Amino acid sequence: MERPITIAVAGNPNSGKTTVFNHLTGARQHVGNYPGVTVEKKEGACRWNGRDFHVVDLPGTYSLTARSLEERVARNFVINERPDVVVDIVDASNLERNLYLATQFIELGVPVVVALNMIDVAESQGEHIDEELLSRLLGVPMVPTVATKGKGIDALLEAVVSLVEAAGGPEIQIRYGPELEPHIEELTAKVEASGQAGELNPRWVAIKLLENDDEVNTRVFDDGDNGLLEQVLATRAHIEQVIGDDTEIAIADRRYGCDY
Repeated sequence: MERPITIAVAGNPNSGKTTVFNHLTGARQHVGNYPGVTVEKKEGACRWNGRDFHVVDLPGTYSLTARSLEERVARNFVINERPDVVVDIVDASNLERNLYLATQFIELGVPVVVALNMIDVAESQGEHIDEELLSRLLGVPMVPTVATKGKGIDALLEAVVSLVEAAGGPEIQIRYGPELEPHIEELTAKVEASGQAGELNPRWVAIKLLENDDEVNTRVFDDGDNGLLEQVLATRAHIEQVIGDDTEIAIADRRYGCDY
């Protein structure tokens, strides 16, 4: 018997994330708390086309920076529990803001399906979204949905199953332009050589070190920095001198207008 496919449903607040979760699980859901914190954990189950699914509704977040408790919970669940697929619900009428979170899941290297939710609202505003082109650009499946009406839910599950059977993560690497990219690539090589990334994507770890992410700093440097700390500090200082802005802000700015 095949094991259930684990789906983590993610997205910005007010993107329709919980509506999608409710359509997937119906009455087959329960509420608890994530271990050690008071953040609500909603889980459920569904069966579609002969396949069973275990569905987790992650806290609504705008990013995976792990500055807030909700961001830490969402990110740590994906890193530690390794769901088969992250279904990222985005508001199709506000793509620029919503795709910021999607790019961070792509950087993490996890299998992602993006639900272009509220596609009807986007179309009513005169916006046309070419989901096939957007899928090629980001390297992940894009599925138009209208969660309030249950439209696109079957297509979403079909995309999840196809991705699991293909055993594929994102194929596109988010790139940060000529000022940042050489430094990210150099630090990625050093992270990979040090072995400090463990099972995490070395490039993602390198970017998080440049962003001065507290949890990644602790994970990498507590066991000995292997020369990485000096490299990270020097790289941050160089970037800030050349660009004239904080490294974390520079990375976030280029993530909004990133190259693929």
